[in-house]
Amino acid sequence: MAGKRSLTNAHLKSLLDHQDLESLERQLTPKTSPPAKHYLPHSTVSQRRVQRFWKGMGKAPHPDLLDDWTSANAESFDGNIENCIGSVKIPLGVAGPLRVNGLYAQGDYPLPLATSEAALVASYHRGACMISAAGGCTAMLLYQAVNRSPAFAFDSIISAGRFVVWAMESFEQFQEVANGTTNHGKLVDVGTTVEGNHVYLNFEFTTGDASGQNMVTIATQAVCDFIESNCPVTIKQLYVEGNLSGDKKASAQAYTSVRGRKVSAEVLIPAHILKKYVHTTPKQMTDYWKMSAIGGVLSGTMGVHGHFANGLAALYLATGQDAACVAESAIGVTRFELTDDGDLYASVSLPSVMVGTVGGGTGLPSQKASLELMGLYGSGHSGALAEVCAGLLLGGELSIIAALATGDFTRAHRKLAR
Repeated sequence: MAGKRSLTNAHLKSLLDHQDLESLERQLTPKTSPPAKHYLPHSTVSQRRVQRFWKGMGKAPHPDLLDDWTSANAESFDGNIENCIGSVKIPLGVAGPLRVNGLYAQGDYPLPLATSEAALVASYHRGACMISAAGGCTAMLLYQAVNRSPAFAFDSIISAGRFVVWAMESFEQFQEVANGTTNHGKLVDVGTTVEGNHVYLNFEFTTGDASGQNMVTIATQAVCDFIESNCPVTIKQLYVEGNLSGDKKASAQAYTSVRGRKVSAEVLIPAHILKKYVHTTPKQMTDYWKMSAIGGVLSGTMGVHGHFANGLAALYLATGQDAACVAESAIGVTRFELTDDGDLYASVSLPSVMVGTVGGGTGLPSQKASLELMGLYGSGHSGALAEVCAGLLLGGELSIIAALATGDFTRAHRKLAR
């Protein structure tokens, strides 16, 4: 990682204004005395254990972290957190409703968004209302797959090649072992990457209505155990994840294929609706989009879009998704076109939306309530949730690009932000 001379010097000056290098070195030296006293870990959550943990920290429970409701309902968090001491409250707003005409999502959906960023809900709200006024967006879930990539080390590339031959011949057995660990997931494919004497197997699963990271990890571990016991080639090292899956990070692999749910949405916005809702024209929108698209390319972003992470993070927090998966989910492409009739065509494509309507945090009380508000809690609704995500982000792109194209962006934040 590189730093410019001016920034480096400014930082050094701020450090050395009040202390010398020797004192800084002492500050950075490891200190083992007195030894740190670790908290005693707890995986089970109950009212009694929460109180005990506060006592173990030597602190009184803070009423803003351990309020009466959280204390009384502590058991509802069991299985979702360790060392529980309470809950954090994030403001929840609602945008929309958003009309979606999808393969799975049909109707008008309220959009619960948990955020502390002023202007975010307002922006997504006007985008959703504009889409709904145009008759709604068309959305299509295209693919679903969640992958896990175990890695194997051998003594030579020859052994690695022999392993790949055996692994391809054994895939049906891998499927049987993996599918025996879950009633919902299915091992459907495997890719191979050979790098010298290392091999990565990229297992792809369908995961039903769950987001599925834990599901595919458990299934892959079972396959790795089978491989370790039955492989005719000596394996020097084996890891259940070799960091090729793209889990919780933006990757070119996910961008060009799929991780989670691949979904696309489009809408045709007549010029008069743009004028009414965002005070702009289709030409202003497409002119700004063209310039911002090149800016994204020049900066090296994964895909071209305005702010996918904003809407996804807020919806993920509200509905109990794995918030860290925003890292891989918030990649994709926004595209605007001026039609022959002078209207605006807009679309978004997202290859890696990691969402579920069962499992994980979706069963937590507040998050379950948010999904129920949308009518999307439980089995049979994950495809609809993915399509709603695409519609939400489409609305967000329309709104932010309109704000930037007209100069309203700064004014909105000055008006709404603290």
